[in-house]
Amino acid sequence: MTIEQQIFTWFDHFHANPEVSWKEYETTKKIASILEELNVSYRLFGDIPGLVAEIGEGTDIVAVRADIDALWQEVDGEWRANHSCGHDANITMVLGALLRLRNEPLNHKVRFIFQPAEELGNGAVASFERGAVDGVSHLFGVHLRPIEELPLGKITPAIHHGAAYFLEGKINGADAHGARPHQGNNSIDVVMAVHQMLNSLHFSPFEPHSAKLTKIVADGGSTNIIPGGATFAMDIRAQSNQLLDDMKNAIEKGLESIENQFGVGLEWRFFDYTPGAEVSPEAAQMAKSAIIDTLGENFCTNEVHTPGADDFHFYTVKKPELKAAMIGIGANLQPGLHHPKMTFDHTALIDASKVLAAVLKKTPE
Repeated sequence: MTIEQQIFTWFDHFHANPEVSWKEYETTKKIASILEELNVSYRLFGDIPGLVAEIGEGTDIVAVRADIDALWQEVDGEWRANHSCGHDANITMVLGALLRLRNEPLNHKVRFIFQPAEELGNGAVASFERGAVDGVSHLFGVHLRPIEELPLGKITPAIHHGAAYFLEGKINGADAHGARPHQGNNSIDVVMAVHQMLNSLHFSPFEPHSAKLTKIVADGGSTNIIPGGATFAMDIRAQSNQLLDDMKNAIEKGLESIENQFGVGLEWRFFDYTPGAEVSPEAAQMAKSAIIDTLGENFCTNEVHTPGADDFHFYTVKKPELKAAMIGIGANLQPGLHHPKMTFDHTALIDASKVLAAVLKKTPE
């Protein structure tokens, strides 16, 4: 079997066997079995899914991370795990790079990190706590990009993800009869005030940002009952970590004002914070050189800025001296990431594995 055939075979397996965050046990077993077949040593995280493998010799360590979880979403009327974010491709590209490098002479170590639970935003931290980047000086990630960012035949040396916060809120008010609204609290009015508050927040238009309600549940149980209670959720994003903090503070002040205005109990919590990218110029230059050396200048494009988030950037938060960059792969991906019917040109997997192998082979300075 050729390298290309092996890569496509691996992808077909991972695509057909998706597992959601923190339940990637069979995915971990499959990766481990592949490593055993390739005679590559590895270490399981143990108490959580995921593992790390290593090849090469020396004191320096260059690493690459692949996220291995799938989304839980409705596909053709059925709720199931689905690799609509392309993590099946990420696994395959990284394994493809390992396959190309395993018999190559290396004067440093190359570590392959297969990380769980990126979609929940906390898999990177858990992997970090289990030594995933111990001793690592340079870390690379890889991810498919939607067609509006990169078409097939284009690869970026760095993706500049934005920062994100998610919020869950609860309104605690009294129900009332539809004929006697003065006897209770209308939680729908409160939620609409929250919606208006978000729309009235203003920050610099020169830096991308957004804050929006993504869930509202208010139900009194009957059409003639005004619901006093409700739950809601928000998605809050900014291109920089500082702007995200400013938005968080403004939203908290707004919620406090709404609580006082309506005289209801209002609870909220921010969770699943994902930091924005801190791209190392040195790591990005290594990736750029690998793209050009391997595929030619026509394949290399400018660094991409995107409002999307990725927990990959927790590694640099936890280890600031780490030099990191995430490589973006053009694959004619459409309609978009997280769309239940997402598709892409699988030939991109071959070029990506070549680029990853080239950048991981480079000796860190």
